[in-house]
Amino acid sequence: MTGEIFRDAWGIPHLRADGVEELARAQGRVTALDRAWQLEVERHRSQGTSAAFLGAGALPWDLLARRARLDDTARRCFAELERRDAETARWVRAYVGGVNEGLAEGARRTPEFARTGAAPGRWEPWTPLGVWLGVHILFAGFPAKLWREQALRHLGAAAVGLFAADGPGTSGSNGWLVSGERTVTGQPVIAGDPHRFIEEPGVYQQIHLSCPEFDVVGLAVPGIPGVAHFGHTGTVAWAITNAMADYQDLYRERLRRTGAGVEALDPDGVWRRAARHTETVAVAGEEPVEIEVIETARGPVVIGGPEGLPETRGERGESAEPGDFADSGGLSGESADAPPLAMALRHPPRVTSDLGFGALLPLLRARRVADVDRAVDLWTEPVNVVQAADTEGGLLHRVAGKVPVRAEANGVHPVPAWEPGHEWRGWHVPPRGGLTDGVAAMANQRGIAAPLGVEFAPPHRADRITALLGEKERWSAADMAAVHRDTHLASAAPLLDLLGALGPLGPEAEDLRRTLLDWDRRMDADSEAAADYAAVRSAVVRRLAAHPAFAALAAPPDYPEILLPWLALLPRVGLALENLLRAEELYGIDRAGLVRSAIEETAARRAADRAAGVRLTWGATHRLAPWRAVDGPAYEEPGLSGDHDCVLCTSAVPGLTDLSARGPAARYVWDLADRDASLWVVPLGASGVPGSPHHRDQLSLWTRGELVPVVTDFTRFTKERDV
Repeated sequence: MTGEIFRDAWGIPHLRADGVEELARAQGRVTALDRAWQLEVERHRSQGTSAAFLGAGALPWDLLARRARLDDTARRCFAELERRDAETARWVRAYVGGVNEGLAEGARRTPEFARTGAAPGRWEPWTPLGVWLGVHILFAGFPAKLWREQALRHLGAAAVGLFAADGPGTSGSNGWLVSGERTVTGQPVIAGDPHRFIEEPGVYQQIHLSCPEFDVVGLAVPGIPGVAHFGHTGTVAWAITNAMADYQDLYRERLRRTGAGVEALDPDGVWRRAARHTETVAVAGEEPVEIEVIETARGPVVIGGPEGLPETRGERGESAEPGDFADSGGLSGESADAPPLAMALRHPPRVTSDLGFGALLPLLRARRVADVDRAVDLWTEPVNVVQAADTEGGLLHRVAGKVPVRAEANGVHPVPAWEPGHEWRGWHVPPRGGLTDGVAAMANQRGIAAPLGVEFAPPHRADRITALLGEKERWSAADMAAVHRDTHLASAAPLLDLLGALGPLGPEAEDLRRTLLDWDRRMDADSEAAADYAAVRSAVVRRLAAHPAFAALAAPPDYPEILLPWLALLPRVGLALENLLRAEELYGIDRAGLVRSAIEETAARRAADRAAGVRLTWGATHRLAPWRAVDGPAYEEPGLSGDHDCVLCTSAVPGLTDLSARGPAARYVWDLADRDASLWVVPLGASGVPGSPHHRDQLSLWTRGELVPVVTDFTRFTKERDV
């Protein structure tokens, strides 16, 4: 035996091999068989070449990938991995070898290749690192600094707190650790769900990896060897949540052209040569696009160039920079004779040539919590809160990843590269936490990672998980699904309070108000009251976003298209609605008047619907909307329970759409008493091949909040092939 592929009843791959590298090769091979199209898309995205076969819609991403130098960073990181950790580098090469062996067969199975005319390309040893960068470059939300800069400029310093929320492009997660003293078995249970954009195929791959050194079940990222985020070795299990740390900086750069190229002004007042070259981005069906790639001592220039920022070209005396307007967070105007501006991105892998892949093999080999702890010391990004437990009573609750030590202003908005005081000065020591009453719950709130971030999720999900776990003394793995699917919406309180305080309303609006004040605040798919609440909420959001007080933020600056979701006013208002309604004063806005107008409008529409025999439920409009790289078969997507601030976090964008493109990208329950009592589920299925029996066979379970049993006994599987 070199390597074997088995399948369970859900088509989940279970792999067995003689050694670590043989197993990595088998993992690459099966991923190519199951996810060939996904691997092709991610490879192109990491290289900034996706528009060549996906068309102009993919161009904004390619431009960012090229300017941010993702592929070059991946190459650097792999070269450094080979230098520092030859074993892991060989392991990654083995995975890539398996991918290349399986891609042709996988592509023949997958209709997207025929539909687009694409042929699978060859993976290089650094491609998995490029895929990791591509998946996570926007994870920490550096574009939010552009939003905060605009809010500071136009609304003042208070706006930073008012609009602080985990959105609109941020990935989140729930995770909870229950110690043995609080379980029916006396052994710990770890459970949770990562919240990401739901993609088809899914962003997580259920997998089982077995060789003489280890036997691990977990959720892999397709294109990445091993099990990085969520795994169970039998004696120890681990899981992560997004720490919401701030570890990426934007620097405003002063650039000038010279006969020799481009120069940037450094903090010591000296102009120094910046790296510069041009690249051509192919676009299917259109002319290619030539771009200039520039890198200063801070990092690659991702916005603007020597001719200035797009939004300030021709307005040299009107742009704003950190350093003035103290009441607006420290912004100042540029002098008319100042050189043009650009923005450079600085992030840990570009600085250190390390992506943290050195943690991946030690995680697979972990036997105890101490092993997991040592492994995640090697983690770089994204910065996570790690929870782990083992069968000997070991527990772990800590932050892992690199967060630079630098000035506070760096975390809030872009800072001037030419001024001293904004350099990186080492790395934060990752904080550690403990359990309270045998429980630790993390849901992107301002918890143990508070010193490392700026914007966190409201505490509602974490508080609700803690409250639910407090409702009984002992929990089992099977009990955890009830926590996963909880739909209570605590963030509804401010709007409902305002509704309750309004004076007399018209009869239709009064009927709607009574319905909402009597509502149990559960965002269940079959709830008419939840649909009514969402309709009123959206009407309020639209009115707030249209108010003259926010007019200066209504049209985003002329930044690259890929960054505009972070700068769109309507989603920002929708996700920060709770803060905006609770603020003591909001720029003179008559919030009660807006709420009155919103409920009157919604009530009139509701009455008309009911007269026509239509009674909408939340699930009628709150439906799954997965992302696909290209259009495929049309599916009747399910209606969903939950909402952004529910434990069942199926995110809509109030005021814009009730559709949910972001939600639990997987659910897991790791039982330390018996690994085969563990449970998991993904939104669609194990296979990325449309028409496969396992392409969408877990969707109905996922929609209902049910899970699939984890099975690790190879005698219960069907052998597919040797590899």
